[in-house]
Amino acid sequence: MSTEVRQMFSSIATRYDVTNEVLSLGIHRLWRRKAVRLSGAKPGDAVLDCATGTGDLALAFKRQVGEAGRVMGTDFCKEMLDSAPAKAEREGLRVEFQVADAMALPFADNSFDVASIAFGIRNVDDPVKCLSEMARVVRPGGRVVVLEFGQPTGFFGALFRFYSKVVMPRVGGLLTGNRAAYEYLPRTSAAFPAGDRFLALMEQSGGYKERVAHPLTFGTSYVYVGTVR
Repeated sequence: MSTEVRQMFSSIATRYDVTNEVLSLGIHRLWRRKAVRLSGAKPGDAVLDCATGTGDLALAFKRQVGEAGRVMGTDFCKEMLDSAPAKAEREGLRVEFQVADAMALPFADNSFDVASIAFGIRNVDDPVKCLSEMARVVRPGGRVVVLEFGQPTGFFGALFRFYSKVVMPRVGGLLTGNRAAYEYLPRTSAAFPAGDRFLALMEQSGGYKERVAHPLTFGTSYVYVGTVR
């Protein structure tokens, strides 16, 4: 799956930010800010953002940890990373970026205070291995934060499923020229474990002494916070 996913993101990279803004109606910004708050990151901390894409969550963390803090953003798709350094420079933020696989992070144990991944863990070949790797590079007592889509229920859930299956592929296809990518993304989010089922994956990884799920927007997404052993 990794090769196919890398090729897919490579094909939409130049239009990713615009399309994401349109399709999420801007709410993704609120979700990221919530993830940063729940991470407990403080000025001076070292943060790793995996599957950083064009760097939005990494930049949000840099604003939180300040000049004394360090933020490293990684992604396994070089094309997605290409625009991130310029984006950071425009905002006057010093953030490091590196091509790296979230299942085999090139960092020593206990290198960071916080590690995060937003809307990326469902695209890795082995989510449990990814969770284990993220815990490995975070110091004991530090936190791993995962922002990912959920599966809302009830009337809102029905609206969300219609939007995901019908509207997203059409609009995403028009904006990027790759409709298949915006059929794949909602399909994987609908199938990926959410809520307690995702917390079970965190427990299976063996890296966390505490795990909490925070639903956002009627369960449309979740912020999962794990405290590292």
